[in-house]
Amino acid sequence: MGLDAERRSWELRSGVGVGPLQFGMSPAEVAQVLLVSEPQERVGGPYGQEDFPGGVKAFYDASELACVALDAVTGPQVFLSGFPLAGSDPEQVRQFLLDHAAEHGNWVLYTPDGSLSLTDIGVLVRSQQVGAARLTRPLFVKEEWLESQYFRDHLPLEGGSG
Repeated sequence: MGLDAERRSWELRSGVGVGPLQFGMSPAEVAQVLLVSEPQERVGGPYGQEDFPGGVKAFYDASELACVALDAVTGPQVFLSGFPLAGSDPEQVRQFLLDHAAEHGNWVLYTPDGSLSLTDIGVLVRSQQVGAARLTRPLFVKEEWLESQYFRDHLPLEGGSG
């Protein structure tokens, strides 16, 4: 995508977080590291959700950051072994993740909606409708949520803007 030149790039920190966000942060700490006074929107559901500018959604368990979802187009880009996880073709990402898992011995999990996750590194990839195309929308999830069937089945399913 042509927007990638302008897109922020965040680092995946397996088991710790993504970009400046670290699992276990409070909502106030998340807002502080994202350089905003408060989220654009707070959403109810089985977990606390806050939507921030720049395509970032934060999800909390007992007021501690447990999951970060990035918009396919407006969110930061995160690479896994040089492969872009946000805004890519879902089938190419699925094949990349399966190949990566085979090469590195990662644990593969399919969620009830058919999304693919590498549970041991905390990556879950969903798709998002953007105009006429479907693009990947990565989620970065603390290990305890991916190990729990309850949380796996309730991970954010909402689509991003598009």
